[in-house]
Amino acid sequence: MVTDSLPVLQTVGLTKVFRDFWWRARVEAVKDLDLTIHRGEVFGLLGPNGSGKSTAIKMILGLLYPTKGRIAVFGRPPTDVQIKKRIGFLPEETYLYRFLNARETLDFYGRLFEQFGRVRRERIDRLLEMVGLQHEAKRRIGEYSKGMARRIGLAQALINDPEFLILDEPTAGLDPIGTRQIKDVIRQLAAMGKTILLSSHLLADVEDVCDRVTILYGGQERTAGDIAQLLARENLTQITTEKLSEDTVTQVRDLIRRLEDKRVLEVTAPADKLEDLFLRIVREAEARNLKTSGARTTGDLPEFLGTTEDRESAMIDSLLAAADRSHAAPELVVPEAPAQPDPVAASQEVVEQLLRQPEDSRVEPAVPSAASELPAPDTEMDRSFIEGLIKDKESEAGE
Repeated sequence: MVTDSLPVLQTVGLTKVFRDFWWRARVEAVKDLDLTIHRGEVFGLLGPNGSGKSTAIKMILGLLYPTKGRIAVFGRPPTDVQIKKRIGFLPEETYLYRFLNARETLDFYGRLFEQFGRVRRERIDRLLEMVGLQHEAKRRIGEYSKGMARRIGLAQALINDPEFLILDEPTAGLDPIGTRQIKDVIRQLAAMGKTILLSSHLLADVEDVCDRVTILYGGQERTAGDIAQLLARENLTQITTEKLSEDTVTQVRDLIRRLEDKRVLEVTAPADKLEDLFLRIVREAEARNLKTSGARTTGDLPEFLGTTEDRESAMIDSLLAAADRSHAAPELVVPEAPAQPDPVAASQEVVEQLLRQPEDSRVEPAVPSAASELPAPDTEMDRSFIEGLIKDKESEAGE
């Protein structure tokens, strides 16, 4: 975990009260919540349904105004537009356009962040590979399962390479493969310097990836701290060895009783997790190239999801390269703008050319025979009418 002097997120006395039509306090969703999250930290926000987790996240994002208290994201209020590009958000429900496919969805969000075409296409390809949807990129989102929709939701949350990533139930609806892969992605992002706020009901997921947690109940903080310290059972000692014989186990029991005057509570063989067994079976199936229409194993993290220092270095390099190209480029010679012609004189010249045109050079229009009975146009009347228009133009120009 990388810490920074300025917290990525800090709340002080954060409170949200929902009121009824008569402005009477109806629900106190969050009460006096103090949070501090540093850069590079994976922070878990836990609690049962209705404990205030989603309300707190909406206030952090600037979607709800707090009743009282203060919020600072990157040292600024959450309503500051300048910090929005530095945040990625995966909501609890994946609200995406059902008639767009995965590639079109990521392209849409990339355009919202004003990304250039080449950069946007490269990011889309890498993110689809990362979440295991590169083979299902042309399917409409409405045809996706809930787990596949969560995968593309995570990809859209990363399209802008955010420094602060907020994940609300990121593994909801995912199969064990997707759950494990999302947890691996979260660990890798934290190792790259990203800051992650994770809200989940799946406590095993939080235990695997989070550095610190806060547990809410009734909108208030009930406990908070380092997850390893909170879960440690200080009154027990665990020893893991290679398999021992029954005689050795009996001697160990006797030794502990004699030296420490304590008894051995349990002697068992360690077991693999069901998650590990499941993933092993799936990997064997993928190695045999068995056909599936679902998501595949995720790929590596895209290169553009670098740390802040990497982005700043790349930006400086690109600016220096652009400066070198500008110095090497030949000097452009801007020609002088041609003189603008007099519109009145030009109009008069065109009219004179039309009137001087011989009659035999005029193209006879293809009209029905009945049209030949119409009277011929009066050239003198046309000339006087056109000359009148020209005089009007000259008088307007004189004014």
